[in-house]
Amino acid sequence: MRVADQGLVRETACTIVDKLNSGEVTPLDLLDVLEKRIAEVDGKVNALPTLCFDRARTHAKALMKKPAAERGLLAGLPIPIKDLTNVAGVRTTQGSPIYTNNIPARSDILVERLETNGGVIYAKSNTPEFGAGANTFNEVFGATRNPWDISRSAAGSSGGAAVALATGTAWLAQGSDMGGSLRNPASFCGVVGLRPSIGRVARSPAFKIDRNLTVQGPMARNVEDLALLLDAMSGEHPADPLSLPLLPTSFLSSARSGNKPKRIAYSPDLGITPVDPEVVAITRKAAQRFAEAGAIVEEAHPDLREAHECFHVLRAFDFAISKAALLRDKRDQLKPEVIWNIEEGLKLTVEQLERAEAQRVAMTARTLEFFNSYDLLLAPATIVPPFPVENRYVAECAGKKFDNYVEWLGIVYAITLVCCPALSLPCGFTASGLPVGLQIVAPPRGEAQLLAGGKLLEDILGVRGTVPIDPRPAK
Repeated sequence: MRVADQGLVRETACTIVDKLNSGEVTPLDLLDVLEKRIAEVDGKVNALPTLCFDRARTHAKALMKKPAAERGLLAGLPIPIKDLTNVAGVRTTQGSPIYTNNIPARSDILVERLETNGGVIYAKSNTPEFGAGANTFNEVFGATRNPWDISRSAAGSSGGAAVALATGTAWLAQGSDMGGSLRNPASFCGVVGLRPSIGRVARSPAFKIDRNLTVQGPMARNVEDLALLLDAMSGEHPADPLSLPLLPTSFLSSARSGNKPKRIAYSPDLGITPVDPEVVAITRKAAQRFAEAGAIVEEAHPDLREAHECFHVLRAFDFAISKAALLRDKRDQLKPEVIWNIEEGLKLTVEQLERAEAQRVAMTARTLEFFNSYDLLLAPATIVPPFPVENRYVAECAGKKFDNYVEWLGIVYAITLVCCPALSLPCGFTASGLPVGLQIVAPPRGEAQLLAGGKLLEDILGVRGTVPIDPRPAK
């Protein structure tokens, strides 16, 4: 029996897929590598609390019986799924004591698509309760820690996914994003996370057919790997009426196209939020380096002044429609922030919803007009560097105290509201060695130009390859 090379954890996902297609490694080899790596490092960071290697090996063996050409885009590459998303036969808790022993009979259609495309599911990644709050901790599994400094938060809600990538216990990872849940942890952990356009990734509808604040998306260690996973996730599905058809050109080809943006806007704050000065300095310096590729870089942003009020209302409505029954029947098992969100939603009037929807339409129209002048919009992906893991959320920044536990996420949820795809790209480190992410935004359905621009800047900055790392002690 051959022993798989642990050095494989440091390879890119694209390289691993090439090795799978050539027969140099098998999906079973990769599962052996991951199982050993998880045993070595995950106890320090708690990224992947639920493992399903028996299921993964069964799937891998079935996949290996197929001709290489029929194994899908991922060719047998293992992938963890966020613990908000159902995987048939695997414990799926949503980070809530209410669902501690929940084992769904059927997978989400996104998981089915990934498996059809050659993905092998081997783990569930940790998330806050119901994905609420951008710090990954819950009463079922505890906190996920940032591998750059294990005393720090990994952000959230796709915190487990980001940490798995950063520590070499995943080559690719699935996540989801309402108020930055793919972008915040990517920023905090030095990886890449993409919030796609509405409908780009099909998923099983729940609670509301046109529920679109939240989307599913890919996470990876670099832009090419991210594009590969987006290709494997994308495409329309009859069960999701909002889903979009596949594009004629793959996202991986778009990332590798070399297409260059001509005019770029950078904003330190999108005009709506305080930002830590060190984060501003690092992201501004990174944005300006687009000039090396011949792009014009200017400071500008669309008018997003209604973002806080609009998001507060629409998020609260989403919590009300999806979790009011839990509040009625299981209140004592919900964390305070979730209770607050549901109750805020139940208090809403039709007039408040009318106003919020009108605000969203207006902001989106102004943003589309803005993109008539600019190819990409850049801003910090998070307003602070990774904070102490014990803090439930960021209560203040640059002297401003926030009104609630989500307001510190305005720089990402404003982009959610205007329906744009956005990615968080590693762009530098603080003086204390903590990662900082740059948010890169394109117009709706503009993933191709977004990925091309992200790959261009990634090459200029030279930050690719800084992960995976072994978890580092508190400084």
